[in-house]
Amino acid sequence: MAVGYHEQKEKSLLRLSFYIAGLFVFVAFGFAIVTNSGAILFDGVYSLIAFFMALLTLKVANLVQLPDDDRFHFGYTAIEPTLNLFKSLIIIASCLYAVVDSVNSLMSGGNTAEYGIAMLYGIFATVGCFAVSAYMKLRGKSLRSDLVSVDAHTWFVDGALSASILLGFAIAYAMQSYGFEAYASYVDPILLITLGLTILPIPGKIMLDSLNEVINKAPPEAVTAVIEKRLKQTLSAVPYEHVEVRISKCGRDIYLLVHIIVDKSFGAVTVSELDTIRKESEATMREWNPSIIMDILFICDPDLAD
Repeated sequence: MAVGYHEQKEKSLLRLSFYIAGLFVFVAFGFAIVTNSGAILFDGVYSLIAFFMALLTLKVANLVQLPDDDRFHFGYTAIEPTLNLFKSLIIIASCLYAVVDSVNSLMSGGNTAEYGIAMLYGIFATVGCFAVSAYMKLRGKSLRSDLVSVDAHTWFVDGALSASILLGFAIAYAMQSYGFEAYASYVDPILLITLGLTILPIPGKIMLDSLNEVINKAPPEAVTAVIEKRLKQTLSAVPYEHVEVRISKCGRDIYLLVHIIVDKSFGAVTVSELDTIRKESEATMREWNPSIIMDILFICDPDLAD
């Protein structure tokens, strides 16, 4: 029942993100047309990307809950980091395009916008994006869902984007009010260049983290050390010479392949006794972290663990 509740909660949050992203697309493009602002247009394009990514995320959220089958022997969890990798690449491409386009606009004399009206959009978008990000982060904290986590990051980036746009519009509006109209036209493209370059590290980190999962790279040593320590505590009653642990994270799952090189005093002689050790160890590990999946092998020859 608890698992079903968490699945429902995850889908509910992702569905909320999808609907709000759709609303932001219409609002952003409407204001972009009225104000002639490239910054708002870029924010609208970002929201449009978030809208389609939210649609894909909902589909993936359904898939990753399915058990393994004849086509996917290890389940569907690998789709999760693949989607996050794709999402980060799209955001990076959008940022780079905005920077290049803004440089061209800057070299051709800048861009004049209706900054007074644009400030209204900036307030709406900033408050809205940060509110959605905070809500998803707060409600999704107990889910251990990379999909919800990346979505919350996406909304935070959009909020930072909107806040910077609002600040730039306020500066440009003040410049127009005090007779510096000629310089005000440069604010919009300069703002876009700054935003594009500032945002890049966030999707860049998501891209690297997702890529590491896609290529099955081990988690950071700080993470693996804690897992190995916990695992050895569950095997305190087992006489062994060494425990070799291979760890990989794929989406919401953390997979452990454990080779226990037993000591000569190891007394288990039946398969059922070995199964009991496996079950008790895995139950303890999953109580600590429900994302953990384990395979435990008992061996005498250390070479078999290589």
